[in-house]
Amino acid sequence: MGRRQRQRERRDQRHPELLAAPTSDYRDGDGNVLTLRGSLTPAARREYAKTLTGGLDREDAWQRATELLFERLAVSWTIAGIETTRQRELLARYRLATTPERRFVRDALRGHLAEHFPELEAP
Repeated sequence: MGRRQRQRERRDQRHPELLAAPTSDYRDGDGNVLTLRGSLTPAARREYAKTLTGGLDREDAWQRATELLFERLAVSWTIAGIETTRQRELLARYRLATTPERRFVRDALRGHLAEHFPELEAP
């Protein structure tokens, strides 16, 4: 057990009122599951909006904004029975995703934004 894990456990014991963000699961036709966090900090919301409308050409901005949302919201992604939960591995897996997998992620993010963050423009 690492130092950060011990710190989190002590914090959780001292402050049981601190709640974890709710999560939502999204399943594709193959049984793969993407779990997304139900909270997004104000700074992340601003960064997403800036990226989506930023100085990049439209396609690049759209791709980067989608990746940014995935990076901030993804908690886990189970593909073919293998669960990925580490942030760096999740992002690497997204970058290597096939076209259908990326479409699934994009659709899940759109639905998730509509439900939890209706003020944000979907990618």
